[in-house]
Amino acid sequence: VQLQASGGGLVQAGNSLKLSCEATGCRFTDYVLGWFRQAPGKEREFVASISWTGGTTEYADFVKNRFRISRDNTKKAVYLQMNRLTPEDTAVYFCAAASSDTVLVMRSSEEYEYWGQGTLVTVSS
Repeated sequence: VQLQASGGGLVQAGNSLKLSCEATGCRFTDYVLGWFRQAPGKEREFVASISWTGGTTEYADFVKNRFRISRDNTKKAVYLQMNRLTPEDTAVYFCAAASSDTVLVMRSSEEYEYWGQGTLVTVSS
């Protein structure tokens, strides 16, 4: 499984950005997908997760009602729509995939088997 994240960049606070992550080499619907981020000097943290069909999602408290995770199984892609960005959202954002037969969403990075290379989001004040 290979994951390729894109869509990062420099934006002003209050604006929006949409990240994309495309997968190859897998049966996409077998995987729970997630987004994580790592700010400079901090540990990687959970942002959002989505189930195989997209019917179940989970978010970190700090992004609820601002970010939205979605997936398009026909394109083998997962997205993260980020609205009302703040400087505290500045980080490298990673997409990840985890195979699961039973668990719908996952918050722990240890549960994810495959990771994209990360895309940098910088929010200026």
